[in-house]
Amino acid sequence: MGSKKKEIALQVNINTQELWEEMLSSKGLTVVDVYQGWCGPCKPVVSLFQKMRIEAGLDLLHFALAEADCLDVLEKYRGKCEPTFLFYAGGELVAVVKGANAPLLRKTILHQLEVEKKVLAEGRERNVVTDEALSGAAKCPPREKNGGEDADIGIVPSEKKACTLGIIKPDAVAHGKADEIIMKIQEAGFDILSNEERTLTEAEMQVFYQHRAGQEAFEKLVHHMCSGPSHLLILTKTEGTEDVVAAWRDFLGPCDPNVARREHPESLRAQYGTEMPFNAVHGSRDRDDANRELALLFPSFRFSDTDTEAPQGAEAQSSELHGGPLHL
Repeated sequence: MGSKKKEIALQVNINTQELWEEMLSSKGLTVVDVYQGWCGPCKPVVSLFQKMRIEAGLDLLHFALAEADCLDVLEKYRGKCEPTFLFYAGGELVAVVKGANAPLLRKTILHQLEVEKKVLAEGRERNVVTDEALSGAAKCPPREKNGGEDADIGIVPSEKKACTLGIIKPDAVAHGKADEIIMKIQEAGFDILSNEERTLTEAEMQVFYQHRAGQEAFEKLVHHMCSGPSHLLILTKTEGTEDVVAAWRDFLGPCDPNVARREHPESLRAQYGTEMPFNAVHGSRDRDDANRELALLFPSFRFSDTDTEAPQGAEAQSSELHGGPLHL
């Protein structure tokens, strides 16, 4: 009986909007396990959560369960089989993990907990992300640092934040380097507005690399990009006025990892790539490519009205691949 009470105390069940807002306002880091009523919470991670909260202490680490059907803010998660874990700090979404990946969950919890401790102790700014499934929900507390209508989830104020696409490719993910790369991206001054882990489809990649169709390496490249999970990132830079597309390309280094190691040894491809096409990370070639690629892979991400428009045809391609309209 005693152990059951302890389990309930360690994991709060959120079933009303009031409880949702109260839990998200808790000091420290809150991890929410979003589940479906017909399959229940993710049982394999319960013991992990309990162990980590005991290790980390009860003051700054909180775990909660939320049934998707009970809360309007989770409407777009309804009917999904894949477990989803939302990480909140100060009422803001700071990370998302999809799938019952215990090692990744543990790494993300430890990293985000350390980040939040620095935020509370040193007044650092939180790195807020946007999960595509939550875009447009507008049920979470507003982002106070921007204020105004542009603070809603999914809106990117273009006068401050031009965006580009980053992909951590299947080879880097398979070698367990995704979390390390993400930390280096953040340390380099890039803000990650969205981080989605999923396996890309052949149809998506054939459109994505359509400019390389007919080249000898085209089929090999498409096959590689569909071979396992990737991390899809929407990136921006809030400091300075430099072009985020060019800054990201420079941070990646030359496409060929061997060339990168000679000419730009500090670049991501020099550190994490092996040989073509296994160069660990992708960056858009220019602004037009960034707009096209973002429209293709993030069809429901909402940009501000004044942001640059996707090239003609991107909307139709995205709608055909994803079964829905494009919102730019």
